[in-house]
Amino acid sequence: MTRTIDVATASRELEGRPAAEILRWASRELGNKLTFATGFGAEGCVIIDLIAREGLPVDLFTLDTGLLFPETYELWHKLEGRYGIMIRGVRPSHTVEQQADEHGPRLWERDPDRCCELRKVVPLRHALAGFDAWITAIRRDQTAERGHARVVEHDKKFGLLKINPLVAWTHDDVWGHVYARDVPYNPLHDRGYPSIGCHPCTAVVLPGEDARAGRWRGRSKKECGLHVIQPGEVPDAA
Repeated sequence: MTRTIDVATASRELEGRPAAEILRWASRELGNKLTFATGFGAEGCVIIDLIAREGLPVDLFTLDTGLLFPETYELWHKLEGRYGIMIRGVRPSHTVEQQADEHGPRLWERDPDRCCELRKVVPLRHALAGFDAWITAIRRDQTAERGHARVVEHDKKFGLLKINPLVAWTHDDVWGHVYARDVPYNPLHDRGYPSIGCHPCTAVVLPGEDARAGRWRGRSKKECGLHVIQPGEVPDAA
């Protein structure tokens, strides 16, 4: 690490603080060793808005799986133009076609965990190399797996710190900020897609369903593997 951070103390002191303040703290403490991986959900757009408004020199990237919705690619370019920023595209080692040649066509249907590993987890691991911490847009109320997340925590999977500035926000907090600040967002949200990933694995959510019910519909899988606590692992007290 660039400097030693008392994770437990930092998380405790930052709990309940405004997201912009958490981001300023992270930028000040970690400098150019801090990055933000956005999936262009509404939460990610909020964080981009805050980083840009605060003028924070945070590295920005996204995992371009090659299977994103056209609307997601359009939003990517719209955010760059709106805020005068660059969001790096981090891509898997294999194109979708090359993956089909090696693993068979439509791997996401036969083995979605393996597909996520190849197109998201492995590229993310490479992208985080050289950084000491990464910002995420997760919220505690999104899934049971995320319910124990803290503002600052050790990410044992990737071996660095994880900063979650929106962890205590609600759905209404996110959309209140989007509307108040006129933050660009994916128009698919207005068409029944509250959670948006790769197009083969994202479906419309019906009234009354959980917000992530459209991800990997028909399967117990609800996470792509980036933010999952391993079975038997107790979250850090940080």
